[in-house]
Amino acid sequence: MEELITVVVPVYKVEEYLEKCIESIINQTYKNLEIILVDDGSKDNCANICDEFSKQDTRIKVIHKENEGLSEARNVGIREAHGKYITFIDSDDYISNDYIEYLYNLIKKYNVSLSICGIQVVWKNTKIKDQVNSLHEEYLGASDTFKNLLFSKGIEISAYGKLYLLELWQGLEFPKGKMYEDTAVIYKLIEKATNIAYGNKKCYHYVARKGSISKQKVFNKNEEDYIEHTNTMLSYIKEKYPELDSAVERYDTYANFRILRMLIFTKPRNREMEKSTISKIKKYQKKVFSLSDTPKRDKIAIVLLNMGLPVFKFFWIIYQKITGRI
Repeated sequence: MEELITVVVPVYKVEEYLEKCIESIINQTYKNLEIILVDDGSKDNCANICDEFSKQDTRIKVIHKENEGLSEARNVGIREAHGKYITFIDSDDYISNDYIEYLYNLIKKYNVSLSICGIQVVWKNTKIKDQVNSLHEEYLGASDTFKNLLFSKGIEISAYGKLYLLELWQGLEFPKGKMYEDTAVIYKLIEKATNIAYGNKKCYHYVARKGSISKQKVFNKNEEDYIEHTNTMLSYIKEKYPELDSAVERYDTYANFRILRMLIFTKPRNREMEKSTISKIKKYQKKVFSLSDTPKRDKIAIVLLNMGLPVFKFFWIIYQKITGRI
């Protein structure tokens, strides 16, 4: 008999996307599921949509609660989970029909407690490409997993796109009231798992939409959480895995570029913080540029920034228009 797997879906103000998300879960090829929909006090029609689906599928359990944010909604799902394994799906995203089966088979094949799949970012103009001829799998230790994460080689710092042995979550939870909670906890789970199985098949479809927290375009207080969590993670990895110094410096450069892109569109402009962020980028830019593992986009960004901030901003606007991000 198939082992029970818990699927946790935090739900908040996504009525336009929610049905597609839930349907992608109930239509999984892996059937022995416990589906926990956590309605985080959403004021739109999400609560009714959740309740209607629970009437149609006995595997679905709906929890209605007051709004406390994504972190606590996931924590509630973890506390209510009865599966041997657990996965998280954001309610504005959707998954391929073999998402859970694919991740489960990776766990069993490589005898690990954590498996990771590829993520397809769906922008407005995205065309989903066939991946059949480029699929591969890897068995990775923690150090190599972190290296791939820090160089953006398929492994993301997201809670979604992963299947966890539920026991891994003992003593861990997402930080309540904080944004970018994934960055605060996922590296700890990778460390606890020791070894992971990674398959690059893009079974998780992340829908990039206007209003998404992670796709905001200006710097606000939420970004302070991102900086805090990122610095904590990088400090930990650098201390525990000194062989990853270059990878840490690359990710630090990437993170500061992310902050800079928001700062230059924020009004009023915080010139002091812009200057400080550029200084942090330039601290490692020569080394990062010379690394063969550094993504081309990072190297292009370094070149453009050295041509001046107006040039960097101009080409970032062009890039956003081409990819449908604005």
